[in-house]
Amino acid sequence: MASADRPPLGAHVAGPAATRGRRTARGAESPWRRHAIAVATMAAVIAGWQAIIVVFHVPTYIAPSPVQVAQALRTEARTLLVNTWPTLVETIAGFVLGNLVAVAAAVGFVHNRTFRHSVYPLAVTVRTLPIVAISPILVLLLGNGYAPKIAIAALITFFPTLVNMADGLDAVDAQALELMRVLSASRWEVFRYLRWPTSLPYLFSALRIASTAALLGAIVGEWIGSNAGLGYLIVAATYDYRTPLLYATMTVASVLALLLFNLVSIIEHYAVSWRATHVRPD
Repeated sequence: MASADRPPLGAHVAGPAATRGRRTARGAESPWRRHAIAVATMAAVIAGWQAIIVVFHVPTYIAPSPVQVAQALRTEARTLLVNTWPTLVETIAGFVLGNLVAVAAAVGFVHNRTFRHSVYPLAVTVRTLPIVAISPILVLLLGNGYAPKIAIAALITFFPTLVNMADGLDAVDAQALELMRVLSASRWEVFRYLRWPTSLPYLFSALRIASTAALLGAIVGEWIGSNAGLGYLIVAATYDYRTPLLYATMTVASVLALLLFNLVSIIEHYAVSWRATHVRPD
């Protein structure tokens, strides 16, 4: 039986030479150094932004300075917080719904080729439609509440997860699959002990993308028709030429996207722990 801290059947385990090479490569750059570089780069960008605003006397209605954006974050904190909540609800609900349907469809693809050949082209066709064209249709069908925004977020997250999960379920080692057949394993046992563990890295790669895409979908849905949310606040601030509030809203959306992305990464670290632990120090 596969355990949480052991690679799935058929997974490649590095040999001693590769292990030493990986440890050397990892040891060459510490996490603190990576974080320091990221913070320094961000600080340099903000400093350059502030310098451009000051040197060229850019009007506030065109582009605010970082100081003005920080002031807007402080003075409009309640407005931002009130409008963040509906967007967060729509994002999480759409993320969960879209990914559950995608995973279920991917499992169906593996076990039923007819289902795959009939549904996959339809999914590709829907994915090619611009989301800004689908959004008004969903608003007309579902109204101006949470439902159309959740549906848009779910549509955006559905396709990347479907593709990655289907590839992951098919990416099993041929020899491991043959061994399971020799042992007379049932379909469920093959899925539980071979296909599912093998697909997890593919799944989480898609979930990281979907976590930020779901937020984008919720915001786009709020542009079309809403009286609350970060998307609504972006439109309102744009029409009123309140550019500090506009930039502050985009800052909140960016922070929210980063938090969701890192949350998925943390869950992946524990759910697929064998990726980090199957190479052990001497």
